[in-house]
Amino acid sequence: MNVLTDNFSTYGDGFLGTLELTVYASLLALALGFVMASFRVAPVGSLRVFGTVWVTVLRNTPLTLLFFAVLLGLPRFGLVLPFKVFAVLALGCYTSAFICEALRAGINTVPTGQGEAARSLGMTFGQTLSLVVLPQAFRSVIPPVGSTLIALAKNSAIAGAFSVTELLGTYKTLNELGYDIVWTFVWIAVGYLVITLAISALFHLLERTWGIPR
Repeated sequence: MNVLTDNFSTYGDGFLGTLELTVYASLLALALGFVMASFRVAPVGSLRVFGTVWVTVLRNTPLTLLFFAVLLGLPRFGLVLPFKVFAVLALGCYTSAFICEALRAGINTVPTGQGEAARSLGMTFGQTLSLVVLPQAFRSVIPPVGSTLIALAKNSAIAGAFSVTELLGTYKTLNELGYDIVWTFVWIAVGYLVITLAISALFHLLERTWGIPR
C-alpha cells in the first residue's frame, strides 16, 4: 500500500488526467460519430463519400500514428494548442469512426417503412433521422457504443508518450523513485478498472432503461 499512500497525489493527477481525456474525447467521438453516421446514410452522394472516407481512413490507421500526425503534424501548419487538446482530438476522431459504424448498424435495424412513412408525412431527411430513426436505433446501439468508449479509456494511455499527464505515465516517475514496478502497475490497473467499470455501469443503466429486451 505504501506505493499508493506515498504517491497519492501523483496517482491522483494521473487518474484525473485519464478521466479528463476519456470524458472530453468521448463527447467529441459521440458528436462526430453522430454526424458521420448521418453522412453515411444521407441522400447526398458527396456526404456519403465523405463519411465513408472518414471511417475507412481512421479505422485503418494505427492510433499511435494518428497521435503523431495530430500532436506533431498540426503545429507545423500553425495550429498550436496544448498537448492535452491535441490528444483529445486524436482520441475523439479515431473513436468517432467506430461510433459511426455502431450508429449506422443501429440505423439499419430500423425498418425502412418507418422512414418512408415519415417522408410521406412531409418530413425532411433531418427530421426523419432525428425524430423517427435515431430514437429507435439508439436502443440497439447502447452496448456497442459503451464497449467503444471503454476501449477509448484504455487507448488514452498512448497520450502519456506525448507529454500528456495520464495514469499510465505515472510509472515513469515512480520507477525513477525506486518503487516496486509490479505494485506500481497494480495500482495503475486499479485506476483504469475504476474508470472502465464506471462507464460499464452507466451503459448498463442506459440499457436497462431504454435498451431492447433480449
